[in-house]
Amino acid sequence: MPNVQKTVVKKSHKFVIDCTAPAGKIVDVAAFEKYLHDRIKVDNKVSNLGSNVVISKDKSKIIINTTIPFSKRYLKYLTKKFLKFKQIRDFLRVVATTKNTYELRYFNIGDSESQE
Repeated sequence: MPNVQKTVVKKSHKFVIDCTAPAGKIVDVAAFEKYLHDRIKVDNKVSNLGSNVVISKDKSKIIINTTIPFSKRYLKYLTKKFLKFKQIRDFLRVVATTKNTYELRYFNIGDSESQE
Protein backbone atom coordinates (compact mmCIF):
# COMPACT_ATOMS: atom_id res chain seq x y z
CA MET A 1 0.00 0.00 0.00
CA PRO A 2 1.50 3.38 -0.95
CA ASN A 3 2.21 5.97 1.68
CA VAL A 4 -0.53 8.55 1.76
CA GLN A 5 0.29 11.85 3.34
CA LYS A 6 -2.53 13.60 5.06
CA THR A 7 -2.62 17.34 4.84
CA VAL A 8 -4.31 19.08 7.68
CA VAL A 9 -5.93 22.33 6.72
CA LYS A 10 -6.44 24.65 9.66
CA LYS A 11 -9.55 26.72 9.39
CA SER A 12 -9.14 30.25 10.50
CA HIS A 13 -11.98 32.16 12.06
CA LYS A 14 -12.27 35.92 12.14
CA PHE A 15 -14.51 37.60 14.69
CA VAL A 16 -15.14 41.34 14.95
CA ILE A 17 -16.46 43.33 17.89
CA ASP A 18 -17.58 46.74 16.68
CA CYS A 19 -17.37 49.46 19.34
CA THR A 20 -18.07 52.36 16.97
CA ALA A 21 -21.08 53.87 18.77
CA PRO A 22 -19.67 54.13 22.32
CA ALA A 23 -15.96 54.39 21.41
CA GLY A 24 -14.25 57.35 23.02
CA LYS A 25 -17.37 58.35 24.93
CA ILE A 26 -17.81 55.42 27.30
CA VAL A 27 -15.69 52.47 26.14
CA ASP A 28 -11.91 52.57 25.99
CA VAL A 29 -11.14 50.21 23.09
CA ALA A 30 -7.51 49.72 24.13
CA ALA A 31 -8.58 48.67 27.63
CA PHE A 32 -11.14 46.30 26.13
CA GLU A 33 -8.47 44.74 23.91
CA LYS A 34 -6.20 44.23 26.92
CA TYR A 35 -9.11 42.76 28.89
CA LEU A 36 -9.76 40.20 26.14
CA HIS A 37 -6.06 39.42 25.88
CA ASP A 38 -5.87 38.77 29.62
CA ARG A 39 -9.11 36.78 29.91
CA ILE A 40 -9.40 34.52 26.83
CA LYS A 41 -8.75 30.91 27.71
CA VAL A 42 -7.00 28.47 25.37
CA ASP A 43 -6.68 24.86 26.56
CA ASN A 44 -8.26 25.87 29.89
CA LYS A 45 -5.46 28.34 30.64
CA VAL A 46 -5.80 32.11 30.79
CA SER A 47 -3.39 34.18 28.65
CA ASN A 48 -2.30 31.10 26.70
CA LEU A 49 -3.02 32.63 23.29
CA GLY A 50 0.24 31.84 21.51
CA SER A 51 -0.13 31.97 17.75
CA ASN A 52 -3.55 30.32 17.85
CA VAL A 53 -5.45 33.47 18.80
CA VAL A 54 -4.47 36.93 17.58
CA ILE A 55 -6.23 40.01 18.93
CA SER A 56 -5.83 43.29 17.08
CA LYS A 57 -7.41 46.73 17.21
CA ASP A 58 -8.49 48.81 14.21
CA LYS A 59 -9.68 52.25 15.37
CA SER A 60 -12.93 51.32 17.12
CA LYS A 61 -13.09 47.65 16.15
CA ILE A 62 -11.48 44.66 17.79
CA ILE A 63 -10.58 41.79 15.49
CA ILE A 64 -9.95 38.28 16.80
CA ASN A 65 -8.33 35.78 14.41
CA THR A 66 -8.16 32.15 15.51
CA THR A 67 -6.80 28.95 14.01
CA ILE A 68 -8.43 26.72 16.62
CA PRO A 69 -12.12 26.03 17.21
CA PHE A 70 -13.46 29.11 18.94
CA SER A 71 -16.92 30.13 20.09
CA LYS A 72 -18.45 33.44 19.12
CA ARG A 73 -20.69 33.12 22.16
CA TYR A 74 -17.58 33.12 24.39
CA LEU A 75 -16.67 36.55 23.00
CA LYS A 76 -20.16 37.82 23.81
CA TYR A 77 -19.78 36.48 27.35
CA LEU A 78 -16.43 38.25 27.80
CA THR A 79 -17.79 41.47 26.30
CA LYS A 80 -20.73 41.50 28.70
CA LYS A 81 -18.37 40.76 31.56
CA PHE A 82 -16.17 43.72 30.55
CA LEU A 83 -19.20 46.02 30.39
CA LYS A 84 -20.24 44.89 33.86
CA PHE A 85 -16.68 45.41 35.14
CA LYS A 86 -16.70 49.01 33.84
CA GLN A 87 -20.25 49.49 35.21
CA ILE A 88 -21.68 50.43 31.81
CA ARG A 89 -23.74 47.28 31.28
CA ASP A 90 -26.92 49.28 32.01
CA PHE A 91 -26.32 51.54 28.99
CA LEU A 92 -24.94 49.19 26.33
CA ARG A 93 -25.96 45.87 24.86
CA VAL A 94 -24.17 43.36 22.65
CA VAL A 95 -25.94 42.62 19.36
CA ALA A 96 -24.96 40.15 16.65
CA THR A 97 -25.07 42.00 13.33
CA THR A 98 -23.59 39.32 11.05
CA LYS A 99 -22.40 35.77 11.40
CA ASN A 100 -18.99 36.77 12.76
CA THR A 101 -19.64 40.26 14.11
CA TYR A 102 -20.90 41.71 17.37
CA GLU A 103 -21.76 45.36 17.84
CA LEU A 104 -22.11 47.43 20.99
CA ARG A 105 -25.29 49.50 20.91
CA TYR A 106 -27.03 51.84 23.29
CA PHE A 107 -30.36 50.79 24.75
CA ASN A 108 -33.27 52.67 23.16
CA ILE A 109 -34.59 54.35 26.29
CA GLY A 110 -36.42 57.19 24.54
CA ASP A 111 -38.61 54.84 22.50
CA SER A 112 -39.88 52.92 25.52
CA GLU A 113 -40.82 56.10 27.40
CA SER A 114 -42.88 57.46 24.51
CA GLN A 115 -44.87 54.22 24.22
CA GLU A 116 -46.07 54.34 27.83
